[in-house]
Amino acid sequence: MVPSDRPPLPLSTLVAQFHALGLSAAPVVVVHSSLRAVGPVEGGPLGLIAALRAALAPDATLVLPSMSDDDEHPFDTASTPCASMGVVADTFWRQPGVVRSDNPASFAAVGPLASVITAPHPIAPPHGIDSPVGRACALGGSVLLLGVDHSANTTMHLAESMAGVPYASRKECVVLRDGVPARVTYEETDHCCENFQRIDGWLRDRGLLAEGTVGYGHARLVRAADVVRVAVEALRGDPYAFLHPRGAGCEECDLAWESVATSPAR
Repeated sequence: MVPSDRPPLPLSTLVAQFHALGLSAAPVVVVHSSLRAVGPVEGGPLGLIAALRAALAPDATLVLPSMSDDDEHPFDTASTPCASMGVVADTFWRQPGVVRSDNPASFAAVGPLASVITAPHPIAPPHGIDSPVGRACALGGSVLLLGVDHSANTTMHLAESMAGVPYASRKECVVLRDGVPARVTYEETDHCCENFQRIDGWLRDRGLLAEGTVGYGHARLVRAADVVRVAVEALRGDPYAFLHPRGAGCEECDLAWESVATSPAR
């Protein structure tokens, strides 16, 4: 639910705010969003999606996460929800014309490059170079954060994969193999992601981050290649730059630390 004491904003306002941010120049944009922070807007999640599509160039491709909430059943592009990605993302993949990748680490897209971005991709690494975020980056894409910070930015995991960070978390999912459900164990560079916010200042200091207001929320727009370049640079200086210190009380980061066979004490 979004705050009820705010009047819903018309789509024309959102489109103008997107244009002011520079969204119309992006050939591909990967969007992470919080409707609670941005809204209320006219039409709710469908209205925000409509505003995004109206603000983008006609030949641009819009991409949103549609990762599975279910690790007990095989992923189904037609029915598996992604509520943990937010109501906008969980609404987007269900719309006519939207293509969704057949993978528990799914993304959905609409536009000329949708089929390329959502083509089959490996279970692991889920956000490597051969993944929707990797392809969006290679195609000159941007990342748009609507009412969320970089802790929600999946392209940061692409940077970790490209930097070859020494930590990982063990995950499981269920896939169909010859029509038979099979549980698969894989490793993912996962942790609490709170320290991904460190990149905010690094991008801002380099003049690489466009910021503004969309709806009632703060918005950030940045080229995916710039996210990767700056994050990889940081990880080459400190491979653990985005983890909380070992034993600091963050369970998710401690699990990532436990996966490191040998590392200096921190």
